[in-house]
Amino acid sequence: MPHVVCAYGEVGHEALAELLDLGADVGLVVTHEDAPGEKIWFHSVAALARSAGLPVVTPDDINTDDSVATIAAVKPDFLFSFYYRLMMKTRVLALPSRGALNLHGSCLPRYRGRAPVNWVLVNGESETGITLHEMDEKPDHGAIVAQRRIAIARDDTALSLTRKLAAESRLLLREVYPKLIDGTAPRMPQDHTRSSYFGGRKPADGEIDWTRPAESIRNLVRAVTDPWPGACTTLDGRKVLVWWAETRPATRSGAAPGTVVADDRGGDALLVATGEGLIEIASIAWDGGEAVAGTTWARAAGLAPGARFATQTKKD
Repeated sequence: MPHVVCAYGEVGHEALAELLDLGADVGLVVTHEDAPGEKIWFHSVAALARSAGLPVVTPDDINTDDSVATIAAVKPDFLFSFYYRLMMKTRVLALPSRGALNLHGSCLPRYRGRAPVNWVLVNGESETGITLHEMDEKPDHGAIVAQRRIAIARDDTALSLTRKLAAESRLLLREVYPKLIDGTAPRMPQDHTRSSYFGGRKPADGEIDWTRPAESIRNLVRAVTDPWPGACTTLDGRKVLVWWAETRPATRSGAAPGTVVADDRGGDALLVATGEGLIEIASIAWDGGEAVAGTTWARAAGLAPGARFATQTKKD
């Protein structure tokens, strides 16, 4: 019997590609139209599916009568969700005869919910993973079918970590797909007492709170750097985007958080005091401008020690 694959983004593309390489019978691909204004850096699921001669649909809501009828007509044995962005209700999840399975970018039960690749970086985690699990109406709640752990390097960004997840998703499917077909794949209940949940990230979540430790600010920057919208702050009322930053050993600068301080190494690095330690801004831009080295930007902006970036005051 054929499968229905709901997929989007880089992980979705690679997971679908792996199923096709494994000879899976994919009867329908459900994906999204690219959102206006979104930076599309990832490979297209729709293009891959069409190149393989597969039917593709892009419903605004997968739970409507029309969408349910379209999926039901395929008579799927499995429904796979590979980074598909819409939540599915029970009547969709009940359509496949052998189950509905989701690929989630964390080691469940930790980091359920939205944007796990960003949240693990924001929180300074050293490890994450990719999990295939049964779907129900609660986010990332069902029994685990397979899981692979992934080390997070200090210089990983959301982009590099997403690419690691995409590569690991192929390895995971290569291992577990034959077991799904022959009925030997495990179903391991999650320990819900160990679960954590994170919601979708909002633009305000990218605002730098200079009262935080330098390491925490660095983690925020790498979690939302290009192709994500970037970490932001303000200088004299103008929005500034910080694209890369590095910590400096803690010093007693005496400066208030957000204050530009002199380079204690005798150079002209753009150093900013934080709630704990100093941070060197390596790549920065005015909102709408091109990213440049921190030293270059500071000279062009006429920035001198004592200038102060605004601290975060409110989240939406």
